[in-house]
Amino acid sequence: MSSAISVSNLHKTYDSGFEALKNINLDIHHGEIFALLGPNGAGKTTLISTICGIVNPTSGTILADGHDIQKDYRAARTKIGLVPQELTTDAFETVWNTVSFSRGLFGKPSKPSHIEKILKDLSLWDKKDNRIITLSGGMKRRVMIAKALSHEPEILFLDEPTAGVDVELRRDMWNVVRALRESGVTIILTTHYIEEAEQMADRIGVISKGEIILVEEKHELMRSLGKKQLRLHLQEEHSAVPDTLAKYGLELAASGSELIYSYDAHEDKTGIASLLKDLDKAGIGFNDIQTKQSSLEEIFVNLVRERK
Repeated sequence: MSSAISVSNLHKTYDSGFEALKNINLDIHHGEIFALLGPNGAGKTTLISTICGIVNPTSGTILADGHDIQKDYRAARTKIGLVPQELTTDAFETVWNTVSFSRGLFGKPSKPSHIEKILKDLSLWDKKDNRIITLSGGMKRRVMIAKALSHEPEILFLDEPTAGVDVELRRDMWNVVRALRESGVTIILTTHYIEEAEQMADRIGVISKGEIILVEEKHELMRSLGKKQLRLHLQEEHSAVPDTLAKYGLELAASGSELIYSYDAHEDKTGIASLLKDLDKAGIGFNDIQTKQSSLEEIFVNLVRERK
């Protein structure tokens, strides 16, 4: 079976000479939530815009469910729904008419039952007769999602879908996205909220300076690149780490009351067992132990920092 999206040897260079995308190769699986992360200016929006046919590639091939986005544009574009960063819609039109019109743009016949379902799923049904200009920012963003879903796409791109949305509404929208995935829609999202990717994504892609530097299953990424930290709350304050414990690379907190041991998340626990025995031999007692694993945000920051 073909991938939902397949990108091969994609380059985009603007007339100014700026190379926005450099040899992008990426396959996105059917039915997954794929999060594309990257700092500002990394090429996230350019990549999405190119896949959706808004920006022309300089070279390379892009397939949407097997359809070439340049040679078979209509079939490819029908497969895709796009929720852009900017809220672009007719401010004086009603919610119902705006979403219905978007469906018509794809040559789809009128289907009021589908529009009703979308609006209800997005908690917009009671706003269906309201003009867009009267809605809050969060509701306007929901309308953008409704427009993108109006023609029943199989692949949905969400470019910063919860930017400027309050925490409660953001979590509601996460639920909507998960429900879409459960219905078989492939979701590709870009986000500055790393928590969003950590909560929702099946796989993570990181783009930096126009290049894909990593694509990995979320859990495998956190397992392989994450760090763990063991914090020991000491019974007595110490001014330095004894030389006999130097091999562990321990860090003594400024207060002198905590020892911090950092290790790879995939490392076995023999190092910890050995450390605890050596602490006992050194006469260092502790009252409590805490462990902490790197978040996706810390992994992302370290990856991008290494590329600078």
